[in-house]
Amino acid sequence: MGAAWAVSSASSRTKVLAVARDVPAGQVLTAADVTVAEVSADAALSPLPASDKASVVGKRTAVDLRQGGLLLASQLTAGTGLGDDKEQVGVLVKRGQAPAGTLFPGDKVLAVTTPAQGSTTTAKDDPSASSIDAVVVSVSRPDASGAVVVNLAVATNDGPALASLASQSRIALVREPRSN
Repeated sequence: MGAAWAVSSASSRTKVLAVARDVPAGQVLTAADVTVAEVSADAALSPLPASDKASVVGKRTAVDLRQGGLLLASQLTAGTGLGDDKEQVGVLVKRGQAPAGTLFPGDKVLAVTTPAQGSTTTAKDDPSASSIDAVVVSVSRPDASGAVVVNLAVATNDGPALASLASQSRIALVREPRSN
């Protein structure tokens, strides 16, 4: 009877895709990031079948993936990420320069110029004060001080200005409302 149960249990297992190592949101999946695992068939689970491995390599992750987790279609974004008409700029965001823990890939943000350090000029009085429309590509994990690097996609003519302001720590991020 035990042998019959073992054969029955083995036959109800299915090969699915699992995460081989941690992959941050916004990154492109490589073959090394994905592995094949066998799990018991369960209608409550919807991991991608192992046969989809070739089609997921090269797709961008929509969320952070953790080693050992099952890979789901909802964890991958459509398309390949940034279009040819966008530039990517990394902005170091310290506590208080963006809404804490609420930025995710795909969020629309305004990168707002802040006054230079030591300046008594307010944003309203600063002729260089401006904002740049951007889309969040990825957000790093916070460092020991709580700072994160937010990679932003911006129009080609905005990339150099944003990079210059970011290097001077003169950028704060405002998340736009999410559409329903």
